[in-house]
Amino acid sequence: MKKNLIILIGMLVFFMMGDLNIAANLPPVKGGILPPIRLPIPKDPIEKSYLGLSGEGSFGLPQIKAKVVIIEIFSLYCPVCVKLAPGMKELYQLIENAPDLKAKIKLIGIGAGNTPLEVQTFKNICDTPFPLFPDKDFAIHEAIGDVRTPYFIGIKIHESGTHEIFYSETGGFKDANTFLESVLAISGIK
Repeated sequence: MKKNLIILIGMLVFFMMGDLNIAANLPPVKGGILPPIRLPIPKDPIEKSYLGLSGEGSFGLPQIKAKVVIIEIFSLYCPVCVKLAPGMKELYQLIENAPDLKAKIKLIGIGAGNTPLEVQTFKNICDTPFPLFPDKDFAIHEAIGDVRTPYFIGIKIHESGTHEIFYSETGGFKDANTFLESVLAISGIK
């Protein structure tokens, strides 16, 4: 009886440790924060200005001059991402054409497993107007739970320089207007 109890406890510990490993690799959670993500400051002056950045080097997401940042995790090799690109362009234009939103919401994309050349190819093919960043070694992708593409993360940036996740979903959207209204409602910035 004692031997069976020891085996049972050992099995429980084994399975619990497995659950801890799985939990460490979960997608971003609403109400949580993202792991520290450093991206290169864009060399393109238009993109640098769009994000409200200056200088050279790298930046953290809370340094973007906005109240809300919508992050699209994409891949050049994701057919859904390519199909969604016109909707993302429309979303960008809706935000940029609304004087009350232009300074409050920014979009960026992170290319999971994509090199700088692949990201530039995606940007050219899809006519993407907002900054895209490579994640060639999957470091960011792994840090945010190996999410499937496309994946959207919405963060609210606080005046203290911290941030909070308010949106974390896989898949695209059907209508840019509806998605924007949802972002505004969930983030509480309107």
